[in-house]
Amino acid sequence: MLNVVKDCKSGEQMKDGTGLSLLMRNFRDGYPLKPGQSLVGLSPCRGGQFQPRFEARRSPRVGIPKQSLGTRKFILSLALAIPAIIAAMPSRVLGAEQIFISYGPLQLTLPVSALEVYAREGKINDDLAFYARYIKPEQLAQLRNILLTRADVSPVAVAQFLYTPQGEVILRRVGEVIQTKAFQPGFYAIRAALIQAAADPEGLTLLNVLRNFPTYAVRINSERGFEILGDLTNAIRETQVAIASVEQQAIAEAATTPSDQSISAPLPMATSLNSSQGQDLQQQGPLKWEKQTLLLNDFSRSRAYAVDVYLPQLSGRSAPVIVISHGLGNDRTSFAYLAEHLASYGFAVAVPEHPGSNAERVRELFSGLANEAGPPSEAVDRPLDVKYLLDQLGATYQGRINLQQVGVMGQSFGGYTALALAGAEINFEQLQKDCPVLNETLNLSLLLQCRAIKLPPVDYNLQDGRVKAAIAINPVTSTIFGQSELADIKVPVMLVASSNDTVTPPLAEQILPFTWLTTPDKYLVLLKQGTHFSTMAESVANGGVIPIPVSVIGPDPKIAFNYMKLLSLAFFKTHVAGEQDYQRYLNAQYAQSISQDVLPLSLLQSLTAEQLNMRINRQQRTENRVSPTPQATP
Repeated sequence: MLNVVKDCKSGEQMKDGTGLSLLMRNFRDGYPLKPGQSLVGLSPCRGGQFQPRFEARRSPRVGIPKQSLGTRKFILSLALAIPAIIAAMPSRVLGAEQIFISYGPLQLTLPVSALEVYAREGKINDDLAFYARYIKPEQLAQLRNILLTRADVSPVAVAQFLYTPQGEVILRRVGEVIQTKAFQPGFYAIRAALIQAAADPEGLTLLNVLRNFPTYAVRINSERGFEILGDLTNAIRETQVAIASVEQQAIAEAATTPSDQSISAPLPMATSLNSSQGQDLQQQGPLKWEKQTLLLNDFSRSRAYAVDVYLPQLSGRSAPVIVISHGLGNDRTSFAYLAEHLASYGFAVAVPEHPGSNAERVRELFSGLANEAGPPSEAVDRPLDVKYLLDQLGATYQGRINLQQVGVMGQSFGGYTALALAGAEINFEQLQKDCPVLNETLNLSLLLQCRAIKLPPVDYNLQDGRVKAAIAINPVTSTIFGQSELADIKVPVMLVASSNDTVTPPLAEQILPFTWLTTPDKYLVLLKQGTHFSTMAESVANGGVIPIPVSVIGPDPKIAFNYMKLLSLAFFKTHVAGEQDYQRYLNAQYAQSISQDVLPLSLLQSLTAEQLNMRINRQQRTENRVSPTPQATP
């Protein structure tokens, strides 16, 4: 019924399609209507605030279709809005006036106005003083900053995410803790508040979320909150123990590295390409290379995409091939630094753009021009992009490249792509087991992995026999592959984990999956203090989609880049090009020698699930004996 919205000041009509339909849907979700009353429009008034218009009869709902998503950028957009979600509860034009904190029979109350006065003026009134005495001064200062910190995202972008299956899973989980005054889950109210706050002239802040709540009060179910907090605390402890286990195992392996397989420190660059003796592999190689861009069109899948090809200038021999697959929300420039580095050492490097899950697709989604990014079909299309690419490279560069020596590497969703090509198939049995309890997980990567459950459960034959080795950086693995599929990989594999990765948690997605690998040539690399974004360069086409805060990137990315240059070169020289001299760089002792304090590096080749479980259980027994877990109190 709604095709236009009138400006209440000028009477000028605003056509639907500018994102207002999304706001309309949220008013219907969160606005309490009287019997027989129907919301038929929104009027933008008072500096951008939308006011509802009603009529006595029901009219068809105006909304947007269900959408899907699974992306690093979408998870990042949520992370940018996380302060709002944690204290934000459902709100609309009227706004919440009270925050009720329930714990058993007890109920505490905090006026929203007390938070606003503190945020605006730094004054703690009597209402807030009761709580402030239990909070450290630095925490109070942090609270004030969070209340006013603006997430620079549009209401359309926020709505696009919150109406996807992944967004709704998160809303349901948060809604268990953040409820309406009537003890109802806050699912719809939180969504309405977030989108309305993003439409406010002051932007998406925690205070604006509170102002846009469709009920008089926000209720926090602290009992459920404590349960979730307990789960999160246990997950953090187990991850810390696992990371310590990796470090201890790496130290033990370093101490037992045979002298003929060790290099104590990086040495000056050698001039001979065919010998690794004396090389500092973090430095650029001796070869010149050229870059070409191909436009491929796989008509069988209606799939067109660009590929950057880096060709080394070799004489008398063909170049082994490396394919680099970018992550969700990135593009083929994200790992250009690695492509250039490998080409300077004699590899032909191909970097495809995956059109269904790249930065441009995310930009279209956030602007309302696309319904989804990273749809279920991308789990199949990405490996097929690489297989088709290899076929075309063979025809285009016949004689210049060697398709019997192929390596693949990728990050995040690209890490999945690399492992699929190496021999791991989609594990529908594991998906059926893990995904029904998606609402209970703290592993955000399952929001992406479980999209694959929508695919027909058939054998997609994603493996490519030309692939001789694979590197997966921060990959998703636990559910989409599971233990049985990772165990089927026969080629050498390197998994790279970052200790502070909240997108693909290191314990669940890399450390434990490493123990499932049965290939004799396997390596686990740990970047302590690293994050999901530490190894990625800023995408040329990605600027402005969602800026990544420095704190999210982690310590100096140049250090992580250098680690990846060295490790990928040594790995592919050894296991793709067959130059065994480079094996000496792939051990714990050498990783220890180049490790830097701001971003410590560990590498190991042996770790079992039994070792991990033993250390985790030992730590739990120690904690229970020294300091029994106290009962949560309000």
